[in-house]
Amino acid sequence: MESSLIPEQPLLISPSLAATIGLEEAILLAVLSDAALHQVGTAYHLNRQQIQRRLPFWSDADVQRISKNLQEKGIVTLTGAPYLQSQSIAWCFSEGVLATEPSSAATPSAPQAPRPAPITGRQSNQIAPNWQPDSELMAQLAQYSIPDYFIRQQVPEFVTYWRERAEAHHAWGNKFLKQVVRRWREHQTGLFQRDQDTAMTADWRPSRDAVELLVRHSGISLTFVEDAIPEFVLYWQERGEIGRTWNSKFTQHVKRQWARFTSAIEHDTEPKRIPDNWQPSEDAYDVLTLANIDLEFAKRQVAEFVLFWRESNKLYSSWNTKFLQHVKYHWARQHALTNTATQGNHHVQQQPSAGASATRDRSLIEDLTDRSWAS
Repeated sequence: MESSLIPEQPLLISPSLAATIGLEEAILLAVLSDAALHQVGTAYHLNRQQIQRRLPFWSDADVQRISKNLQEKGIVTLTGAPYLQSQSIAWCFSEGVLATEPSSAATPSAPQAPRPAPITGRQSNQIAPNWQPDSELMAQLAQYSIPDYFIRQQVPEFVTYWRERAEAHHAWGNKFLKQVVRRWREHQTGLFQRDQDTAMTADWRPSRDAVELLVRHSGISLTFVEDAIPEFVLYWQERGEIGRTWNSKFTQHVKRQWARFTSAIEHDTEPKRIPDNWQPSEDAYDVLTLANIDLEFAKRQVAEFVLFWRESNKLYSSWNTKFLQHVKYHWARQHALTNTATQGNHHVQQQPSAGASATRDRSLIEDLTDRSWAS
């Protein structure tokens, strides 16, 4: 007696097979195996209408995902374009996967469901020397907000490691995804949480990852990053705060400064002599404010700066840039001299005038090109 709740032939799957390769994969494998019984040869094909009739509970995206999983597990080889593109599945079974019972010589009976062979290590495969993550895997990793450059950096080490171990696995894509996610979390922890609760010290330096993030991936000049370190250290030393995310604070600080700095650079590329009445732009002062440099100190530098460059008769396309370098240099140098005097138990009040006379003994060109203070 036929049940009204089962109006069509049910799908028969093996519980042990489902436990081995996954329930969804076992269901699709049963459908593909049944379809293969009614086709000739070793290359098989089902169009979207046929698949919808057999698997109405899955969307097209589900069918593409699960068929790809079967291929990654070494059970089938997909010979056509992805399902969402071709609206069909074309496949071949891997050796030993499709096994059917021999037909009985007795009277005809109801068709028997094909019984796939157990999935063993023979369906696994070693990783290829030129293995690369496909577009779907890259899209999955992008959902974790992992940048493309970081994913690509992990490929050579991943391939080398597994080739040296000579192990075979069903799904290299899944293993790669887990490794990259783990490495990215470690990377973020190292970049933004490596510091413990400590005060800012005079010898503090940003981590290599923080500098690489700013230079390689934010397009900021390495010299600009180096120049920002002394002022950053000075600012947080004076505040006396305790923190554990100094790298994060530094990257945010430099990015804000860089945005102001680039907007302050004059777009006129034609070099010109500095005018007698030249004054820094408001954007230049904004950059200095972000660098925590006293604006009154900066304004006192203008007259000497203009006088020197008027007498040198040099031509430059951006005097704002020159002025920013000049002020940053003298600000850091003044504080370095003051700190040295304090630590040596000298008369602090006499040090600024001595430092000023020392700087006047040097040319402005030497001041701007000397980076010894930054080390």
